[in-house]
Amino acid sequence: MKTVKQNVHYHVGNENETDMYSEILNGLKSMPKSISPKYFYDKKGSELFESITMLREYYPTRTELFILNKYKYEMADAAGADSVLIEFGSGSSEKVRTLLEAMPQLKEYVPIDISKDFLYQSARALSIEYPNINVHAVSADYTAKFEMPKLESKRKVVFFPGSTIGNFEPHEMGEFLKQTAELLKPGGGLLIGVDLKKDHTVLNAAYNDQKGVTRDFNLNLLNRLNRELLADFKLEDFSHHAFYHAEKGRVEMHLVSLKDQVITIGDEEIAFQEGETIHTENSYKFTIEEFQEIASLCGFTPKKVWCDEKRWFSMHFLEVK
Repeated sequence: MKTVKQNVHYHVGNENETDMYSEILNGLKSMPKSISPKYFYDKKGSELFESITMLREYYPTRTELFILNKYKYEMADAAGADSVLIEFGSGSSEKVRTLLEAMPQLKEYVPIDISKDFLYQSARALSIEYPNINVHAVSADYTAKFEMPKLESKRKVVFFPGSTIGNFEPHEMGEFLKQTAELLKPGGGLLIGVDLKKDHTVLNAAYNDQKGVTRDFNLNLLNRLNRELLADFKLEDFSHHAFYHAEKGRVEMHLVSLKDQVITIGDEEIAFQEGETIHTENSYKFTIEEFQEIASLCGFTPKKVWCDEKRWFSMHFLEVK
């Protein structure tokens, strides 16, 4: 462990052991082609996503922040004074600052993120802002098993904002929630943001912004493959496509091949037909009742839910049974 400042500590929770090359190749050889959204988040991808959260069309972040600001003291009370706060996919740790304002007694905060450089940069900044909190930054893929640092606080509360839970396929979501319940132990808590079903025009606009930041975010995935796996994707030969699939209750994101082409990745060649897509992300939307039922089946008891006035977004506090 490397300690740079007294109240910030850096840990490697797992080595992201998945073989990126093999996983990407398997996805591109599948029909239809797909790539896991976790590969969006290199440093550039993380920065682009932060830009997305500030867009006019992208309602989830500002709506969730509104809910956090309005109900932060209720949320802090649900979390408890003697807890350690763990954040999955912490990114810039911007949202958690609202909670920290309402939890002056908090002693330990554990941000966990797959993007190591971005994580360490954010953790350093947060440790300076909150000198009384021990910040344990853990570089890890939180969807896999990872090692937690040794902590003083007994009760664990996970903060999982942004409706990132909607990026999991239904069977993966169940496994992830069960794994989280196992990490937290009985009595532990999960404060989670969940995007709600709403008019498709609002959803489609959120993933097709006029400035094209979401397009750049999607296409940056190909930049990453070119850089890290020595692929030869030409970004101008692909376009961004996102839409709400009402029957499946999800927004889908794809990269569309604009012509017949063959891509080299390592020693392999991948053929694309014009119009063929790489499915890069799903973002499932729920009703409050749907999500609470899923959580109940995965070892949690729903305790509290907070919404905005339009009921576009929800935050749930769940406790491990």
